[in-house]
Amino acid sequence: MVSTSILATVLKGMAMGAADVVPGVSGGTIAFIAGIYERLLGALKSFTPAALLILKREGWTAFWRHVDGTFLCALFGGILLSIATLAHAIEFALHNYPLQVWGFFSGLILASTVYIGRHLQWRRVLVLVAFVVGALAAIWLGSVKPVNMPINTATIFAAGAIAICAMILPGISGSFLLLIMGVYPVIIGAVTDFNLKLLATFMAGCVLGLLLFSHLLHWLLNRYRQPTLAVLCGVLAGSLSIVWPWKQTVTTMVDRHGELVPLVQRNLMPWQFEASVGANSAWPSVLALFVVAVVMVFALEYGAGWLTKKRTKMAGSVKT
Repeated sequence: MVSTSILATVLKGMAMGAADVVPGVSGGTIAFIAGIYERLLGALKSFTPAALLILKREGWTAFWRHVDGTFLCALFGGILLSIATLAHAIEFALHNYPLQVWGFFSGLILASTVYIGRHLQWRRVLVLVAFVVGALAAIWLGSVKPVNMPINTATIFAAGAIAICAMILPGISGSFLLLIMGVYPVIIGAVTDFNLKLLATFMAGCVLGLLLFSHLLHWLLNRYRQPTLAVLCGVLAGSLSIVWPWKQTVTTMVDRHGELVPLVQRNLMPWQFEASVGANSAWPSVLALFVVAVVMVFALEYGAGWLTKKRTKMAGSVKT
C-alpha cells in the first residue's frame, strides 16, 4: 500500500509538471508553495562521487537513503505523469479559458511572493538590492523576443540544460525559456510525436543541468540565504508581468502546425482589454480564481505549520 507521504509527493510532482508545461509558470514556484523546495535541492545535490562510494561500500540501501531516492522517484514520477496526462487538459483550459488560467497562476505567484517576502530581512540594503535585481531580471526575460536557434543535437542538449534550471528556480518557467530559445514547439512536438532520439538528447541535457545547478543553488542558500531568497522573491514578483491575464498581441509567429501564436504581447487593464481587443475581460471569474489561488497557498502554509506542530507535540509526548 502506498504511504500517504509518497502519494502527497506524487501529487506535488504532478502540480510541478503541470506548471512547467505552461510558458510563464515555474515548477520551482509550486515546489516553494508545497514546502519541498529545499528538500528537492538537497536531494539533487547529493549526487556526487561520494554517493558512488557509499553505493560501493555500503550497498544500494544506504545509497538510496543518501540521495533521498524514494522522494525523488515519487516527485519526478508525478512530474512525468503530469506532463503525459495533464498537458492536454492544461492546453484545453488555456485555449478555452486563458484569462481564468492566467488569473489563477497570478494568484499562486503573488501569494508565493508574499510567503517568501515574510522571511526576508528587508532592513538590509543587500536584500533590497537583490530583490530589485531579481524583479528586473524577470521583467526583462518577459520582454525578450524569441530567437531562431539551429535545431541539432548540441542545441537541443543545451536547451534541456538551461530550461531544467528554471524548473527549480521559482518564478522563471522552463517552457518560457524554451520559447525564447525558439525550441518550445520542437520539444512539444517531440513529446506528442514520441520522438525518442530528440527526447533522449533533451533529457540528457536536463539531467546535467539539474545536477550542476542544484549544487550551485544549494550552496548559495547555505552561504547567502537572505540575498538568494530576495533574488528569488524578486523573480517571482517580476514574473507577475509575464502571467498577467489581460494582454494584447503585438506580433505573432507561425508554429509547427501552421497556426499563429503570440510572439510579443503587452499588458492591459481589464477595461483597456475590452476596448483594444474587443473581447470580454471576464474579470469577475478571473478575480475569483485569483482569490482561490491565494487562499490555497496560505491554506497550504497553515496546514504545513499545523502538521509540524502536531508532529513536534507527538514527539515530545513520546520522549516523556
